[in-house]
Amino acid sequence: MYKKGMLIYNGNAGSVDTVQLGTVLGILSVELPELIVRRTSEPGEAKKLCRQYGEEVDVLYILGGDGTVHECINGLADLERPPVIGVLPGGTCNDFSRALAMPQQLARAAEVLNERQTRTLDIGTANGHFFTNFYGIGLISETSQNINADIKGAFGKIGYFLSTLQTVRTAQPFSFELEHDEGTLSGEAVMIYAANGRFLGTNPLPFPDEALQDGLLDVLVIREAGLPLLRELLSRKSPDNWKPENSNIEYIRTSRLELRTDKPMPADTDGEIYLQTPAQLAVLPGKLTFLIGDQAVE
Repeated sequence: MYKKGMLIYNGNAGSVDTVQLGTVLGILSVELPELIVRRTSEPGEAKKLCRQYGEEVDVLYILGGDGTVHECINGLADLERPPVIGVLPGGTCNDFSRALAMPQQLARAAEVLNERQTRTLDIGTANGHFFTNFYGIGLISETSQNINADIKGAFGKIGYFLSTLQTVRTAQPFSFELEHDEGTLSGEAVMIYAANGRFLGTNPLPFPDEALQDGLLDVLVIREAGLPLLRELLSRKSPDNWKPENSNIEYIRTSRLELRTDKPMPADTDGEIYLQTPAQLAVLPGKLTFLIGDQAVE
């Protein structure tokens, strides 16, 4: 039984109002003798809170989007005794909460967290930092940089779609060399995407169901720009209907990789851009324990 919990939520996010927050707290507190609530107001604060208080609580709830989750994980992954982690969808895409099979309605998600079904999952690393969903360069990072903050706030995931369409038309190839478990890949590409999770911009990706527990990164190398390849990737929702050998997208599964480009390139890590190439990526199998749902989210 959990005796003490903490909920961290992003005070700058506009997707959660006080009524929703009150509903969530009312549901979670039924199952917890003590629940501490902390509101963040600046970048890096969630990471500091997790490092400071993570070992003092049994369960830590994160209410926010993928960026807030990313920040919290980077405060928790180095702890000797990290708490169980619950994720409440409070962002634009909420890709990691989808991978955890969490309902995308806040009240229902809180109810599922109270069921306390857990799973110990992998966490990715990139140049000493941690990620839950992905590390990517090229088209993926350009899309994040191009998105208009006003459009994102007004239209949510539609903003990402509009930005992707704009970026896909102007994507420029870059030279790269990628070392992985079974060899080396090189040449030119418009995007390299190394995934630990199973969703991209709310879209399910055709990776195995156990992608978060297999100790491997699912790496996609897209060598040419254009909507057909993007459509191919996002329309294949399971490994059963996507055959990599018949695709123009190269697919690698590896426990680690080294990525070099002809010049430093910005990297998108769970939607946050603060790293760049060259990069060393790896997987930490069974690193953290999460509360999960029991039904797939599409």
